[in-house]
Amino acid sequence: MPPVDPPTATSPDTSAALVTLRRRALGVLAGLSGDALELGELFRAAGHELALVGGPVRDAFLGRLSADLDFTTSATPDETEAILARWGDAHWDIGREFGTIGARRMPGGRKGSTKDVVVEVTTYRTDAYDPTSRKPEVVFGDSLEGDLSRRDFTVNAMAVRLPDLSFVDPFDGLADLARGVLRTPVDPRQSFDDDPLRMMRAARFAAQLGFTVDPAARAAIEDMAGRITIVSAERVRDELSKLLVAAQPRLGLEVLVDTGLADHVLPELPALRLEIDEHHRHKDVYEHSLMVLDKAIALETGPDGPVPGPDLVLRLAALLHDIGKPRTRRFEAGGGVSFHHHEVVGAKLAAKRLKELRFDKATVQAVARLTELHLRFHGYGEGGWTDSAVRRYVTDAGPLLERLHRLTRSDCTTRNVRKAARLKAAYDDLEVRIARLQEQEELAAIRPDLDGSQIMAVLGIGPGREVGAAYKHLLELRMERGPLGEDVAREELLAWWQARPTD
Repeated sequence: MPPVDPPTATSPDTSAALVTLRRRALGVLAGLSGDALELGELFRAAGHELALVGGPVRDAFLGRLSADLDFTTSATPDETEAILARWGDAHWDIGREFGTIGARRMPGGRKGSTKDVVVEVTTYRTDAYDPTSRKPEVVFGDSLEGDLSRRDFTVNAMAVRLPDLSFVDPFDGLADLARGVLRTPVDPRQSFDDDPLRMMRAARFAAQLGFTVDPAARAAIEDMAGRITIVSAERVRDELSKLLVAAQPRLGLEVLVDTGLADHVLPELPALRLEIDEHHRHKDVYEHSLMVLDKAIALETGPDGPVPGPDLVLRLAALLHDIGKPRTRRFEAGGGVSFHHHEVVGAKLAAKRLKELRFDKATVQAVARLTELHLRFHGYGEGGWTDSAVRRYVTDAGPLLERLHRLTRSDCTTRNVRKAARLKAAYDDLEVRIARLQEQEELAAIRPDLDGSQIMAVLGIGPGREVGAAYKHLLELRMERGPLGEDVAREELLAWWQARPTD
């Protein structure tokens, strides 16, 4: 394999970090699929350029081979489609107006590929936003360097030409990769004006890569944060989701809040920066929420566990669980501070915000429900719960129980060692009781001892409101007393029926 060319002449002197990055890239690119190299040969034979670009190149220098490969080309979309049709087992139009065509070569396919290879090929282009439009205008370009100039950050503006594997780095992205800096290839104001979503990407890459934002880029974001409102909610949602499931979401969230972007996309988060009262009797809710998020992430499980990480629902709930506090804060006599019913208010606010960001219904409902339930446990720590109360806790949580366990444990961020130990011991005890009752009663599927058909048969009535009321009564008994058995349930049902008030 030909060696990867060194950085451009404008790059800093070669450092140990650069040497390490190049060595990693050589190892990764050496393993680049022969199918991809063959694709480069096909484009060259047709008189076109083809280059691997963006994340796959960046990841190669970080020692990772991307599963999906992104390419850019001098070919038009129609010309690209014709070449991909010859190369792959399937091809599709991802977005012809954006110049992107996709293809797949499958294991054992007609080309004899040994593994699944998925590619996206995009014609050289430039993007720009009309100030009144939420969609970028696309203009096809005529050079690789011009295409790289429209990339979001220099670490994503590197390319490897195929099939000869020559390295192209016109904006010193490799040096920025070594320094861990997010810098735009062109003036940041121009870059963010062309595509305001790049400001969100700065926060996302901070979370994914642990990089810092270049001072000039940060200043531009601070000045232009309001420009993000021109971007569709769906695109903002996708960037926020990627940020939250990244390795270090706190870093990205801090960029959003500190630059003012969060004021426009997730205003409930900066609103948590409540002033601490003069007696320091309540926490910085913003910092507390980030701590809860960190702890919740640490409690995620492996793929075979009950909450495989990264879990977007758990992370959203951890971040948003206290967003009802600013609305419910009250200063009490004597200098105290209260947040009565903030969990209920917070659940409504979380649902409203996530709906506006176009999250799916299941995610909205799950995050809102976890927010609503996150304080329920504190009653357990203050006094003994009956088995009935434990059953209600489990049934109210439903399929969210394992997430609720982790959210509740993470919400304990007190510096009081004794209090922390007491809360942990109390929740340990609650989980033991839940496990014991689940083993005995299958709590996850609690139902009355008689179903609707049996209720109608015992009472000699047809479908109607009375059946629902009877069902609810038997369910309450089941919660309070555990399994009754059908005989006892019939007796209780008949007794309830005889004693019920009649008009």
